[in-house]
Amino acid sequence: MNSIEQVLVALRRVIRATDLHSKHLAKTTGLTAPQVLLLQAIRNKGEVTIGELANEVSLSQATVTNILDRLEKRGLVYRQRSQSDKRKVHAYLTDQAAETLRDAPIPLQDQFARQFGDLKDWEQSMIIASLQRVAQMMDAQHIDASPVLDIGVLDRQGAAMDKSSSSLGYGEVADSAEKPGRETP
Repeated sequence: MNSIEQVLVALRRVIRATDLHSKHLAKTTGLTAPQVLLLQAIRNKGEVTIGELANEVSLSQATVTNILDRLEKRGLVYRQRSQSDKRKVHAYLTDQAAETLRDAPIPLQDQFARQFGDLKDWEQSMIIASLQRVAQMMDAQHIDASPVLDIGVLDRQGAAMDKSSSSLGYGEVADSAEKPGRETP
């Protein structure tokens, strides 16, 4: 195999691993990677506002709100207005969400982050520079992306529902209100 083929095979493996993990996550939990990341952020931060959640997972507030709407419909989160500041709304996990997270596989980016963190600084720098160069070579350096390892729209389940309801004149694709400088991977 020549060098170009080796690079393309490696890229395809990364894309395929992301896709397979997303499918495994959906099959075992019924959730997308961004949904699991939001649930984990709520669990880890405790009382958290939508804006804080958006910053934590690097998504727009509108996208986080759309995903939370879907999670709330499924009984996994609830929102409550702050008692001290009525302008703030906090998101909380339900017991069902806590149980789902206990049984959920480790998100792919968490697994990657642990192994990447174990590398020496020079190795990390090499990987970053190489991937940035690959993105440039694919004319993708100007495409905004969030640090979520998932394929397609951020909330495929919601997007599928929204697309079917959009024919009735309502609904919106989950990632249509993206944060400036961010886009689904």
